[in-house]
Amino acid sequence: MSILQYCLRNRRLEQKLEICRNKLFRIAFSWCHDEMLADDLVQDTLTRALLRLNQLKKPDMLESWVISILNNIWRDHLRRQKEFIDIDEYVHLSHESPENIHERERTIQRVRKAVGQLPMGQRQVISLVDLEGLSYNEVSQVLEIPVGTVMSRLNRARNAMMEKLNNESRVVFLHKQHSLEKGNV
Repeated sequence: MSILQYCLRNRRLEQKLEICRNKLFRIAFSWCHDEMLADDLVQDTLTRALLRLNQLKKPDMLESWVISILNNIWRDHLRRQKEFIDIDEYVHLSHESPENIHERERTIQRVRKAVGQLPMGQRQVISLVDLEGLSYNEVSQVLEIPVGTVMSRLNRARNAMMEKLNNESRVVFLHKQHSLEKGNV
């Protein structure tokens, strides 16, 4: 291919890219619902396409090639957005103190540990009823056991959990009390 043919080919492709611009904008806008962002995405797409025109093997596939570039740029944008969390905004969104958040996380860990110590039958029933919200009949069907067995396992599991959590609370309380008596706060 001569230099003249190459330049003419590229000029035609550039003109076709300009024609694709409106379609790219509509696609980008439908994905992000933000005119300015859509315009930026299209601009980045066209820039990348122009820089890589030599990679286009079939000029009749220009439109799908450019849309795939737009898709890659959109994915890159989403990845960048995921990684950035403005900590100042996060703190202001929470009306809880760090102590309350920490205590809630500790409670969740204690409950998970207590559930993990239950026998498998009780663990299955308590997780399906109390955590997932299934009815006794649904649990009965899922586990293929009678409803009465579901109810008795659930009762035993709840009692065992309460006992484990109460015992742990007493140990924590005694530990804190002992630390206060020794002056270790």
